[in-house]
Amino acid sequence: MAKPDPILSALARSKHEKVKVAVTDIDGILRGKYLHKEKFLSAAASGFGFCNVVFGWDSSDVCYDNATYTGWHTGYPDAQVRLDLATHRSVPWDGDVPFFLGEFVDANGLALDVCPRQLLKKVLDRTRRAGFSAKCGIEYEWFNFRETPQSLAAKGHADPQPISPGMFGYSVLRASLNQPYFAALMDQLRAFGIPLEGLHTETGPGVYEAAIAFSDALEAADRAVLFKTGVKEIAYRHGIVASFMAKWNAKLPGSGGHLHVSLWDAAGKKNAFYDARDGSKMSATFKSWLAGQLRCLPEILPFFAPTVNSYKRLVDGYWSPTKPTWGIDNRTTAFRVIPGSEKSTRVEVRIGGADINPYLAVAAAVASGLYGVEKGLTLEDKPIVGSAYQEASIPRLPRTLAEATAKLAESKVARELFGDAFVDHYVRTRQWEWAQFADAVTNWELQRYFEII
Repeated sequence: MAKPDPILSALARSKHEKVKVAVTDIDGILRGKYLHKEKFLSAAASGFGFCNVVFGWDSSDVCYDNATYTGWHTGYPDAQVRLDLATHRSVPWDGDVPFFLGEFVDANGLALDVCPRQLLKKVLDRTRRAGFSAKCGIEYEWFNFRETPQSLAAKGHADPQPISPGMFGYSVLRASLNQPYFAALMDQLRAFGIPLEGLHTETGPGVYEAAIAFSDALEAADRAVLFKTGVKEIAYRHGIVASFMAKWNAKLPGSGGHLHVSLWDAAGKKNAFYDARDGSKMSATFKSWLAGQLRCLPEILPFFAPTVNSYKRLVDGYWSPTKPTWGIDNRTTAFRVIPGSEKSTRVEVRIGGADINPYLAVAAAVASGLYGVEKGLTLEDKPIVGSAYQEASIPRLPRTLAEATAKLAESKVARELFGDAFVDHYVRTRQWEWAQFADAVTNWELQRYFEII
C-alpha cells in the first residue's frame, strides 16, 4: 500500500482551511482559485476541472474566433488539471496560504498539447533522453508606478507616474526612496520559494531588475511565472503598479526577460558547455548548441517576443538585440556567451522581453539548442566584436508580430521542435493578437491624422 504523501498529510493536519491553486494560460498569465481544503485534497488525488477557455481567450478575456482547440463551437467544457505537489509553497503576503501550480492533461491523462508547462516538460524529457539536463536562471526588468488599477483605468493608462524620476541605474539612492517595497521584494519572494540573487534599479524612471537564482529548467520557469505575479501582488500592497510590458515608452529602454541557460550531464554534475582547453572555454557541444539557437531563432521568435508590443523593444541602440547574433560577453547580441568556470559557463539569451511566457521561452531556448547538438551543427558565424547593430551582413529579425508569426507558421523546424498541435494553436493566438491591434485606433493615429488630413 502506497504511503500518504507527506505534503498532503501535513496540509490535512494544518490550520489552513483553504488552498490556492493556479495554472498558466498561453500568455503566461496565472489563472487560479481558492479551494476549500477538502476539495483540494480530493483534487490532489484525482485532478479537477478548469474551464478550457483559458486556452480560448486572450489576455483581456476576449474569446478567439479562430482557434480549433476550444471556442463557442465546443461550448467551453472543463479541461482536467493535475496538480504538481512539488510546486508547493506558502504565500507570505496572503496569510501563508498553501499554494500549488497545476498543468493540463487530456481525457487519457496525457499531457495536453496546448498547455505551455507541458510543452516545456516535453522538451526537457527529450533533453534527458539525449543524455543531458538543462539549468536556467531568469532575469527580469520592469517598471513601477505610483498608481492603482483604478487610477490607471481612469486616465486610460496614459501618463503613469513612475515611483522615481530620471535615469539612475544601479542607484543605492533610488532604492532607499522606496525601501519598504524594495525590502519586501527581497524577503517575501524568498519566503515564497523565489530566491533572488540580486535586485537593483535599472536605467529609467522607476525601473528595477531582479535576477532569480538558477535552478533546473522547469523550476526556473515556475519561479519566473510566480515572480511576475508575486511582484505585482507585493507592489499593490505598497500603492504601486508593476508593469512587465516589453516597452511602455518609446523614449526609454524596454524591459527584458533574459534567460541564462546551461546544459549539463543527465545527473546535473558536469557542465556540458565547459571546455578548459578552448580559448573561450566553449565545448564542441556548446558550439553546436549555439549554432542551433542561431539557426532557429528567426523562425521561433514569437516564443521570445509574443506580443505586438514586444517588437517595439527590439530596436537598435536600446540594449535589445535585433539580429540573430552571438558574442563573448557582448550585450548587443541575441546570445551572449559568458565564459567562466565549469560551474558558471553559460549563454544568456537576451532576445526575450519581460512579457515572455517563461515556459515557452525556456522551451524555445532549450529545444533550439538541443536541435543544434542532435544535428551536429557547426558554429560557422563568428562572434560579434563591438556593436551587433552595425553588422550589415546579418539579416534583421522580423519587425512585427505579424511577420514573425508568418515565419513560425511556415517553419518545419518549429513543428519538429514543438509539434503541429501546439504550433497551430499558438500561431492562431498570435494571429488573433495582431488582428486586434490592426483594428485598433491608436493615439498615434489620432495625433497624426485627426486635424491635418
